[in-house]
Amino acid sequence: MKYLSSLFLLVLISLMVNAQSKPENDAPYKKDPKIPAFNILLPDSTWFKKEDLPMGKYDYTIIIYFSPDCGHCQHEATDIVKHMDSLKNAFFVFVAYKSLEEIKGFASYYTLDKFPNIRVGRDPMYFVPSFFRVTRTPFIVVYNKKGLIEKAFDPETGDVPEAEDLVKLVNKIN
Repeated sequence: MKYLSSLFLLVLISLMVNAQSKPENDAPYKKDPKIPAFNILLPDSTWFKKEDLPMGKYDYTIIIYFSPDCGHCQHEATDIVKHMDSLKNAFFVFVAYKSLEEIKGFASYYTLDKFPNIRVGRDPMYFVPSFFRVTRTPFIVVYNKKGLIEKAFDPETGDVPEAEDLVKLVNKIN
């Protein structure tokens, strides 16, 4: 009986300890609200890193993990370009894992490469989708001027914004 009571107590304590800790399956961005240290290969074969973000120049940094052949991503790119006049206070980093040629074609077709506040590149180390635990695209994360997360739009939960939603967020329109 003493053995059974001790075993029960041990199981109960371990369950209580596990209930207090964060689940292991939480994405790292949920534990650390700062912009992660990423390395993106740009179409001109140069690297764009977190340190290259023009943090003082823009109020927001928006990271969009996309796939060039994703219909929702194509719609999102078209919508963002259409609303760019209202999104000038945001700096965009479009990131994909596909080939640099496909990414360059996407940027060119949707004229993303024409805007000074947009960078489009490849994540050859697969860091961004791992950090954000991306399962569907487009996955969009908005960071404020301090480099802290404001909002994550996860299509896994059906949360895919229109550009107007981003305009409202970065311009604090309710």
